[in-house]
Amino acid sequence: MPAVFLARLSVPIIGNEVRVDLSAPLRAIDRLQRPRPWLAVPFAVAKRFGEAGAGGLAAAIAYYSFFSLFPLLLVLASLAGFALHAHPDLQQRLLDSALAQFPVVGSEIRSNVGSIQGSGVAVVVGLGLAVWAGLGAIRATQVAMDTVWDVPRKRRPGTPASIGLALVMLVVLGVFLVAAAVIGGVASGAGRFGMLAGVVTSLALNIGLFALMYRILTRADVSWRSVAPGAGLAGIGWTALLALGGHLVSNRIGSSAHLYGSFAVVIGLLGWIYLGAQLALAGAVLNPVLADHLWPRSLTGELTGADRRALRRSALQEERTRQESVDVGFEDVDHAARS
Repeated sequence: MPAVFLARLSVPIIGNEVRVDLSAPLRAIDRLQRPRPWLAVPFAVAKRFGEAGAGGLAAAIAYYSFFSLFPLLLVLASLAGFALHAHPDLQQRLLDSALAQFPVVGSEIRSNVGSIQGSGVAVVVGLGLAVWAGLGAIRATQVAMDTVWDVPRKRRPGTPASIGLALVMLVVLGVFLVAAAVIGGVASGAGRFGMLAGVVTSLALNIGLFALMYRILTRADVSWRSVAPGAGLAGIGWTALLALGGHLVSNRIGSSAHLYGSFAVVIGLLGWIYLGAQLALAGAVLNPVLADHLWPRSLTGELTGADRRALRRSALQEERTRQESVDVGFEDVDHAARS
């Protein structure tokens, strides 16, 4: 019976040893995905995600975002209080729109966010420090976007230019929150049809925001067309996450509450931000994979043309000064040329 079972599995038996070719399934998957774009592109995105260290980049974005969240909300509450002091309902709606991006934990955050009060100098200094803290997350995103597009380090912006670009993106985020608040207010008072229109409009707004982020936060020469696929993926994914976010975050908090108590809210918030950062970077990685045809990628070690292009781009990224020039070669190609 064991012999029949082994024969059916086609496992060769040599003496007392049984040799199983564990790489056979991987080779079969590789042969299956290479000629099929609908399979090859996701495999290429996953491989490129790892090569770019996108997991670590997402962790850096989540870290800075977590620590800049309260200062940015402090700025938002303060500016809303100054500009909309005669419209408290609109102030509340604006903050609720911002906190709606953080399911379940948004109410906890709201109870701990006030506004900067005091003399004019204290307000200006406080807002300045809060904005400075908030720039960390956007600058980390700039590094991630340049890494995804393999921008050589010698071409990346210096500190003043990076800060200026981050300030522009902060203004864009503020406009996004105001627009989201207006859409939410209109949709809530228009019945079921209004809610559906609000979801569609929010989806379009999310896609537009991701497209703008992918377009302006990198020194790579990219077009709106080249960032559209990733923006669509990230926008749809973020909208879906917001719809399911209450369930996801509440489960995370519930599983951690008995161990960490009130710190479970912190864990849930940090996990949510990290998940959003990973989604944003997945969309960002998709863009160069499609724009520069970095697929199909090999799963077995034998390099394809897309593998060579991707590895060459990663190596050229390490050029740090104008005097430095990195040259990339591959052993099999060089050996064939010498022969």
